Amino acid sequence: MLNLGLRYLSIGFLFTFFFLGIANILYAQSNSIDWMSWEEMEQMMKKQKRKVLVDVYTDRCAWCKRMDATTFQNSSVIKIISRDYYAVKLNAEHKEDITFKDKIFKYTSYGNKGCHQLALEVTQGNLSFPTFVFMDENLDIIQPIPGYLDSETFEVISLYFSGNHHKSTPFQIFEESFRSSNKSGKNNSLKPVGNR
Repeated sequence: MLNLGLRYLSIGFLFTFFFLGIANILYAQSNSIDWMSWEEMEQMMKKQKRKVLVDVYTDRCAWCKRMDATTFQNSSVIKIISRDYYAVKLNAEHKEDITFKDKIFKYTSYGNKGCHQLALEVTQGNLSFPTFVFMDENLDIIQPIPGYLDSETFEVISLYFSGNHHKSTPFQIFEESFRSSNKSGKNNSLKPVGNR
């Protein structure tokens, strides 16, 4: 009898650890942004259209690394990006060709330096690292935003574009409304609306 009880206890522990492990994996997946390549994003767009956030960066960019370590670890930012956007990392020094809207974009070398033509295209010729390019469901550029952004600023900007507020409300008014509703503990009026 004692041996049978130990067996059930062992099986119970195994199931408990198994389910805790699965829960931990699922929790970890929902606590990070699912960054993808340009090509992966285009495949996802064929299945379901969504707005796109492009993080234009370089491997040597300290502010880009800081964004990854701070802003992109913020739970509110993760939630908004995961819910409303396909998130793309685009290395401005990427050497492989990328086809976009029937045009082939290549890496162009300038002496010891260079950049990818697609990075120039989506930043509208204003290369700065990092730059965050917000695109609509048709992959048309809404706006590139250069520079490091703290999590609260990034959250406001992301909601502004994902909710299509940029079509009817000046950013300053939206931002003031967002910040005042956050101070009062109410943030219900700023949830994304419309076509996502």
